Amino acid sequence: MQNNGLNLIAKLKALPRPAWILFLGTFLNKFGAFVIPFLVLYMTRQGFSMAQAAFAIGAYGVGNFVASGMGGYLADRIGRRKTIALSMFSGAVAMVLLSQARTFHAIVLLTALTGMTGEFYRPASSALLADLVPAGQRVTAYAAYRLAFNAGWAFGPATAGFLAAHSFFWLFIGDALTSVLFGVVALVALPHGVRSPEKQSGWTEALKALRQDKQLFRILLASLAIALVFFQMSSTYGLHVVSFGLSSATYGALLSLNGVLVVCFELFVTTFTQRFPARRTMAVGYALIGSGFAFNAFARTAPAFAAAMTIFTFGEMIAMPVSSAYIADLSPAHMRGRYMGLFGFTWALALVCGPGLGMMLYAVNPMMLWLTCGGFGLLAASIILWER
Repeated sequence: MQNNGLNLIAKLKALPRPAWILFLGTFLNKFGAFVIPFLVLYMTRQGFSMAQAAFAIGAYGVGNFVASGMGGYLADRIGRRKTIALSMFSGAVAMVLLSQARTFHAIVLLTALTGMTGEFYRPASSALLADLVPAGQRVTAYAAYRLAFNAGWAFGPATAGFLAAHSFFWLFIGDALTSVLFGVVALVALPHGVRSPEKQSGWTEALKALRQDKQLFRILLASLAIALVFFQMSSTYGLHVVSFGLSSATYGALLSLNGVLVVCFELFVTTFTQRFPARRTMAVGYALIGSGFAFNAFARTAPAFAAAMTIFTFGEMIAMPVSSAYIADLSPAHMRGRYMGLFGFTWALALVCGPGLGMMLYAVNPMMLWLTCGGFGLLAASIILWER
């Protein structure tokens, strides 16, 4: 254990300074990601139906889907730094506008705009990290990136739950302010990263690569299956938790538990998991993610939900850093933003479809939804192990 700790410290010290600046900006942004995890509760308390709330979450996914393509292209065309800053500043404006929306159509439109503007930084951030860090160090780098992401996630929802108890308006303002902070950090302290000539920065070349790269196609398909499970956390999961008389603050605390566990343990988990083949490691993680959500079918109390979240989170810690590094290693440098954009497409598609499908299953039978999540985890594991 001591040797693992010393090895981890050495690997973290070897990461370049701009990587740590990227981690800081990511923490600032994710600490303030208040609105989307609470959007279903916000809308249902405003008198909208569960179906309308799910539609709004799906609209965010549509925006996210567009953002994956836009962000991948811009990351390779104008540089990683400019793409991150543009996303953060435009996302802050969209979030303020969303805070003033009162009709269903306005909320849906502005939620989609928020998903597009606030999320197209992701391919640029992931590509910049791959630019900065050589292949042998990328699992540790992406684990540290996720640590920053989840450190913000650990404290943000708990803070959001407190703010929501007083006024949902402050969720929107806090979200916008932290986006602006990340934009300033990006402009002041991050490098441009790799940029491609205009004739090499389009999507045609990347889509040709997808058709020819079976490994990339396999991980994208597995990621889609597991992302459908993930996005129940910001839709049906909250409704399920409060249906047993637990408060919105408890829901926020359960989300924060996920972030706290990642912050405390993921880097140490990666020192162990990176000894094994990447695809096998991802398969184990995917199976645990599905199992954790399947356990929600039998949970009734806060400790039981916390146990399910712990299983889910250990699966996440095992699979996610390896999958990001795996995509980065597959991607040519001049197409790295678009490869990360393709990875983002799968998650955005799941965000479009997942909440609505989850709501439909939940309305029929909650146990059916959570057991289906378990099945999707096993499906993702099978896909990533498939050799043909």
